[in-house]
Amino acid sequence: MSGAWSSLEALAGAGLVSGLLATTRVERIGTENFTYFRRRGTPVIFVFWHGNLLPLVHYHRNERIVVLVSEHADGERIARILAHRGFGTVRGSSTRGGVRGLRALVRAARAGRDLALTPDGPRGPRGEFKPGALAAARMTGLPIIPLAVAASPAWRLGSWDGFMIPKPFAEVRIEYLPPRLVGRDAHREELEALAGALGEELNAAGARLAADQAHATHPRGGAA
Repeated sequence: MSGAWSSLEALAGAGLVSGLLATTRVERIGTENFTYFRRRGTPVIFVFWHGNLLPLVHYHRNERIVVLVSEHADGERIARILAHRGFGTVRGSSTRGGVRGLRALVRAARAGRDLALTPDGPRGPRGEFKPGALAAARMTGLPIIPLAVAASPAWRLGSWDGFMIPKPFAEVRIEYLPPRLVGRDAHREELEALAGALGEELNAAGARLAADQAHATHPRGGAA
């Protein structure tokens, strides 16, 4: 994926990605699931698949959200793109550099910042919610807001995460799923069960959004 991210970073530096995404239209579903907490001054933890990062970077830009970014080489490129769009970043993951990254996330949450994690990163498997991603929620007590994303039409890179780039004038749909809480005394078995349930929820919501878009584009019985 390094070559893909190098190309994307070059485009981002030239402002072309921002220009591309500015042509897209967005439909947000379930926004009350996170705005409820924002009105009360409570940070949230957004979780979404790694491959859906790009449209979220555009539509949540300049909100000072702190994103956990891997320590791999691709992570450095992602961090630079995020910084240019008003995000904070901490380095680490649930599998590498995890303790340092987790401590930084907790500090950001205590400072009132929303957090964002990709639970199938940094290397996959795609669409698999790793239990380690729930550690920040357990330590902070903050609500998890799962995000499902679909775009039509869109390109998909041949990377492990099927990285999505909406095409010009695409319709982007973002669904904010109901909040989930992790108990501070949650055991490993509970975390694994919740991770599995969240993964199924994200995959089902993403498939539903994509199917709805396909139906809207090619309705049955529509005129040829």
